[in-house]
Amino acid sequence: MDMSSMMKNAQGLQSKMAAMQASLKERVIDASAGDGLVTAYVNGDQELVKIEIDEKVVDPDDVEMLEDLVLAAVNKANTEMKELVQSEMSKITGGLNIPGLM
Repeated sequence: MDMSSMMKNAQGLQSKMAAMQASLKERVIDASAGDGLVTAYVNGDQELVKIEIDEKVVDPDDVEMLEDLVLAAVNKANTEMKELVQSEMSKITGGLNIPGLM
């Protein structure tokens, strides 16, 4: 493969990655904990954009349980978004793990 072909391939990959990143910014993953009592929403930038807490779980005498549920929901949403990003990246790179691409 000559240098010109390599540059075209690299530019094509870069263009596809930019489009994927823009698309993922629009995506939101939600994940729940406690049978849906706490739901966290994370966008493609892995930012927490919304959290829903069912009033049934709000107990002033057991704040620790609510904290645990929030933490579990947020971590689950972040994990699912990371998996989505990796899946989308794999489609672009053909399954190659290229360090530093995300």
